[in-house]
Amino acid sequence: MEVIRAKQIAKSGKIVPVTYEGQQVMIQHVDEEREMARIYKKNRPEEEMEVPVRLLQEE
Repeated sequence: MEVIRAKQIAKSGKIVPVTYEGQQVMIQHVDEEREMARIYKKNRPEEEMEVPVRLLQEE
């Protein structure tokens, strides 16, 4: 995924189907300089993680 698109999804407030390693995730924040995204799995919102934006896929 491109950084710009990840930022659009994070700011939209809408549920957009995005996956990381095959699991549905929500994007909370995107660090444009580092090209990293703070995400959490839909079924485990308490477990946040930071991952490279390029590894996210929009369904």
